[in-house]
Amino acid sequence: MRGDFTHHSIGIHVRNIGLLVMGFVLATSGLAQDSGLRFGGQIPPEVDTIYERGLAWLASKQTDAGDWHEGGYKGAGINGICLMAFLACGDDPNFGRYAPNIRRAVRAIIKSQDVKTGFLPDSMYNHGFAMLALSEAYGAVDESLLWQDAAGEEKRSIAQTLELGIKLAVSSQKNNQFGGWRYAPSATDSDTSVTGAVLMGLLAARNAGMNVPEDMIKKALDYVARNTGKDGSVAYSGGMGGIGESMNRSAIATLVFSVGRHKDWEQFKATLKHISGQLEHREAGAYAEYFRYYMAQALFQGDAEAWKKWNGATVRQLQQVQSADGSFQNGAYGTGMSLLALALNYRFLPIYER
Repeated sequence: MRGDFTHHSIGIHVRNIGLLVMGFVLATSGLAQDSGLRFGGQIPPEVDTIYERGLAWLASKQTDAGDWHEGGYKGAGINGICLMAFLACGDDPNFGRYAPNIRRAVRAIIKSQDVKTGFLPDSMYNHGFAMLALSEAYGAVDESLLWQDAAGEEKRSIAQTLELGIKLAVSSQKNNQFGGWRYAPSATDSDTSVTGAVLMGLLAARNAGMNVPEDMIKKALDYVARNTGKDGSVAYSGGMGGIGESMNRSAIATLVFSVGRHKDWEQFKATLKHISGQLEHREAGAYAEYFRYYMAQALFQGDAEAWKKWNGATVRQLQQVQSADGSFQNGAYGTGMSLLALALNYRFLPIYER
C-alpha cells in the first residue's frame, strides 16, 4: 500500500469544499432542513418521523467510548452501521446536533483496529461494515475536530485506518482458493454473504479515492458470479450456480454487481429480475433488518421504479414495527439497519449514488 497520503489529502480537500459550499447555500437560503433540497422532491413526513425517533434512540444508547452494545450485538461493524445512520440523514457531521455522536463512533472504530494486522473486529462482517462506514465518513468528517476532546489518545487518521483495513482484506483473500471471504481473516473458504459485506467496504473505499487493488475486487466479483444461477438465485458457499433460495443473497449480488460496475453481466440481470419480481417478499426474525438493508440498495441501483414501490411498502411496515422508544428489534444493529433501509430517501451517503 502507499506510504503517503497526498492523493487522499486532495480528496479530503475537494470533498470538504463541496460540503462547505452546500452548507453555505443551505444556510443563506434559510432552508437548511428543507426536504426538497435533500431529495429533489418531497420526502414523506413519516420517513422523517421514523428516522428522527430512531436516531434519538441510537444517540441515547451510545457509550461514552463511542460504542453500541444494546441488543446483544457489538463490534466495529455495529458501530459502523450506527455511524452510517447518522451520516445518512444530511445533518452537518461536524457541527450538527449529532456531530459528537459521529466523532465518538469514528474514534471507536479506529481505536478498535488491530494496528499490526489491520483487522476491525470481531469478524469479517464487522471488518466490511466498518470499512464501509469509514469510507462514507472520509472527507465528510473534519479530522481536525475528530480528536479534539480525546487528549492523550493515538490520533490515527481515517485514511490510515482504511489502508490497514484494505491490507488485511488482501491478505485474508489470499487464504482461500475461491476469491472471497469468510468469518475469520484466516479462513480458507468463502461465502457470498460475508464476501458481499467485505466487497461493499472495498468498493466504498475505492469510490472514496483509496488504493484498492482491482484484481482483488475482480476475484471477489467473479466468485459471486460463479455462485449465481440463471434464475437469479445465489448459492451460499462453495459450488457453482445458484443453489438454495435466498432473497438476501440475491439482493447482495445485485448490489455488488451494480456498484462494482458490472450491470452488463448476465448475472446482474438475473438477480435483479429475481428480486424485482418479488417486491412483496419479507423476512422474519433476525434476517428482517439485514434483508431490508440490502433490498433497498439493490433495487435503487437496479430498478428505480421497483424501489419506489418497495420503499412505500417498507415505510408503512417500519411505522408498524418501530417501538415507542424509537428502536427496532435487535437493538442497535436492528435500529441502524432499519434506518439505513430508509436512507435512500435522503441520498446523502456517497455509496448511494448510482
